[in-house]
Amino acid sequence: MATVRDVAERAGVSIATVSFVLNGTKPVTPATRDRVEAAMAELGYHRNVLARALASRRTRILALAHPTLEQRFGSTTTDFVTSAARAARARGYHLVLWPVDTDGDEIRELLSQGLVDGVVLMEVLLEDARVEALTGSGTPFALIGRTADPAGLIHVDIDFEQSMAIALDHLQELGHREIALVSAGHALPEYGPKVRSAAAYRRLCGERGLRPLLLECEASVVGGRSLVPRLEGRTAVVVMNEFACFGLLSELASRGVAVPGDVSIVSFTSPDMAGIADPPLTIMRSPGATLGALGVDALIDRLEDPELMPPPQLLPCTLELGGSTARAESSTPA
Repeated sequence: MATVRDVAERAGVSIATVSFVLNGTKPVTPATRDRVEAAMAELGYHRNVLARALASRRTRILALAHPTLEQRFGSTTTDFVTSAARAARARGYHLVLWPVDTDGDEIRELLSQGLVDGVVLMEVLLEDARVEALTGSGTPFALIGRTADPAGLIHVDIDFEQSMAIALDHLQELGHREIALVSAGHALPEYGPKVRSAAAYRRLCGERGLRPLLLECEASVVGGRSLVPRLEGRTAVVVMNEFACFGLLSELASRGVAVPGDVSIVSFTSPDMAGIADPPLTIMRSPGATLGALGVDALIDRLEDPELMPPPQLLPCTLELGGSTARAESSTPA
């Protein structure tokens, strides 16, 4: 089994330099790092993570805390997770998934074991017990999402207010004035994206003279089917419940209601999900890949400079046209 000394001899550097590369305790030039890493690969040298952690008092492991048992992974969640993992790896860290509940007890217990250097928290509630647990533990953390008052917290998030404005702009430019909003009947109370989107929708409807109609249903095909009798003649629907969207499309088709001929639909979902639908959906595409990386980078910046406070970043979803929206002149109420 190769040793640090073997790596140093193969790379033509000192043992101390190899240690600096392994532990990140001192900067080395990119060329030197490349030589050391090439030597490790040639010799089949594997870092002893435990020894490294004991020596540096850091594990270089980050946790991505997601309430998986309470909140299903949506199609866009994968973008957040994979981009976060890539960003961590690019900076010499490992990312692990913690499927912790939102009551704060489980994450408090895990933090007490000292397994990770920091935490990235997802599916943030307006009043989130996990944030309180993280703050009390002293463990550095960053949020992908926002509490009701995120001042003083490292966070990145979707700009739901601007995203809702873009979706309504598109439908109004097509002549629609009867626009409903559909969200999930959420298992998580005070779920930030749902509350912020609904508030933005109400405000924008008031400013634009539109008559609001907010509908909720379970996140399932059955839930989507149940929406149709409640649409109250709306000619356009903004859907923030992607699991229900296919049920909505199916039930409209079964009743002879054409999309987009009779009803236009804009869905907050991924391009992959949009392509499965018939017709392909016009979507608001999440900036998940960018936000996942930004959240991890902000956390690592704070780990490496405890005095640093990375600024918050809010990014809107982007409109991608599909076949589910059309001009209102050809529409009749559902």
